[in-house]
Amino acid sequence: MPRTRVLAVLVLTLAALFTAPAAPVAQAAPVLLSQGRPVTASSAESAAFPASAAVDGDPGTRWSSAFGDPQTLQVDLGSTQQLSQVVLNWEAAYAKAFTIQASADGTTWTSLYSTTTGAGGTQTLNVTGSGRYVRLTGTQRATQYGYSLWEFQVYGGSGTTQPGDVLLSYGKSGTASSYQDDGACPGCLPAKAFDRDPATRWATSATTGWVDPGWITVDLGASAAIHQVVLQWDPAYAVAYQIQVSNDNANWTSLYSTTTGKGFKETLTVNGSGRYVRMYGTARSNGYGYSLWGFDVYGTGGSPTTPPPAPPAPHFPGTLVWSDEFNGAAGANPDASKWTAETGPGVNNELEYYTNNNNAKQDGRGNLVIQVRREATPGSACPRDPISGSTTCQYTSGRINTAGKFSFTYGHVEANIKVSGTQGLWPAFWLLGANFFSGTPWPNCGEIDIMEHVGKSPNLAYSTIHAPAYNGAGGIGAPLDLGQDVSAGFHRFGMDWDATHMTFSVDGNAFETINRDTVESTRGPWVYDHPFFLILNNAIGGDFPGPPGAGTVLPQDMVIDYVRVYQ
Repeated sequence: MPRTRVLAVLVLTLAALFTAPAAPVAQAAPVLLSQGRPVTASSAESAAFPASAAVDGDPGTRWSSAFGDPQTLQVDLGSTQQLSQVVLNWEAAYAKAFTIQASADGTTWTSLYSTTTGAGGTQTLNVTGSGRYVRLTGTQRATQYGYSLWEFQVYGGSGTTQPGDVLLSYGKSGTASSYQDDGACPGCLPAKAFDRDPATRWATSATTGWVDPGWITVDLGASAAIHQVVLQWDPAYAVAYQIQVSNDNANWTSLYSTTTGKGFKETLTVNGSGRYVRMYGTARSNGYGYSLWGFDVYGTGGSPTTPPPAPPAPHFPGTLVWSDEFNGAAGANPDASKWTAETGPGVNNELEYYTNNNNAKQDGRGNLVIQVRREATPGSACPRDPISGSTTCQYTSGRINTAGKFSFTYGHVEANIKVSGTQGLWPAFWLLGANFFSGTPWPNCGEIDIMEHVGKSPNLAYSTIHAPAYNGAGGIGAPLDLGQDVSAGFHRFGMDWDATHMTFSVDGNAFETINRDTVESTRGPWVYDHPFFLILNNAIGGDFPGPPGAGTVLPQDMVIDYVRVYQ
């Protein structure tokens, strides 16, 4: 449920609760090499669990082996590639002991990883090596069954670094041909390309910088061997540009040149040395200037600053770390140690006034009920109600969040909800970046909508993500058609979330996976590697559901059985 402005009362109430979190960490995602490639296995439990299911990109299908040791799964990448990461998404039948190996010819193998203490779940393994073939060999099962993988993902390609390479550009000073600092792009300074915050960017000046050439330079602090440059472009990208190096910031040597730049994320393998690294653009993609969300340089030497550590990877299904079962007495408010009520008019042209829990009560039967009802709030101001014609808020409802009380990064989150359903209603279960209340505006903070429902589309449940480069109607996501009115009963709306993907599900059935590498290579930065808090609300009217009308039946209840977070 995109939020384009802040409820002023809420900001004043909650601002004191927050300290500034660490800057979000954007990880340089290598290229996924294994999806859809030819794959073979030592065995399959049955035709329903073929080897190909482990590389099909569908988290709802899996390979499962015969019930014996050892077993192998081997993927052919088509050509020899530099390898940087292997991600194993295990089903419950996982390997306690296994190896990951690579080979150029399918005959002679080199070990990339080995363990005798595998824990299952999702394992992200950073590896160094090369090969056309990558093989998993399981030698000890964790259960009496075989080995079973939802997904076997191999990453690398031309976008890999060499052994010993580190990020050299983080936090370094930069200069540029110009920069933008106005209402359209405030503070879009050169340093923003090197801060590892995927929601901030450098852009050339809107008054003097929409010209060719345009450039940005980073000072690595000392001479370095440069092996990789990763550019995350805004839509104002370079069609023609060079990557150049220099020791004196005056005389430049070109390491890379193209006249067919594609924008979005470009991962470039280069080889050279210098203290200064420059992107020198000579042809723009459109009538605007040049703009980069990120300009990352990898290699050895320099004077690197270690970036903040990445959040720990979760294991699915994980351990319950937070929940609310709503087992309070009938008429009780939501637990104040877990939830804060937001008060005031809604946003996005919604018509409700959110009350201080007058519309959010526990029912004494293990549920929280958020009710929308026709009820004017004297002295309030809302968009004009199409039924009464009044600009005084004619409806009340509830919106609660866990900001300042609970936030989390990665894991499995789900809620069992019976949504409201009538013309103009908009119930939602969603997450907002915790840095929203420490000065990071929407959509820079990131938003994850696990469930949205609108009364005009009774059979659909929506899951969508929002960021600076894709938000509002341009958010990334898709609806699930349940084949019946979503409001007819309870449904479990869930999400699995880590550094590489989000998978959304309804009633345990995964229906949409959003992969980080796809987002970065087709839409823009991934802004979801930091804490988020939970929100439940039941809106009426607004840009998405449209207004209530003659067919609207009130009051309407959104009933929440539980909310649970696992890590």
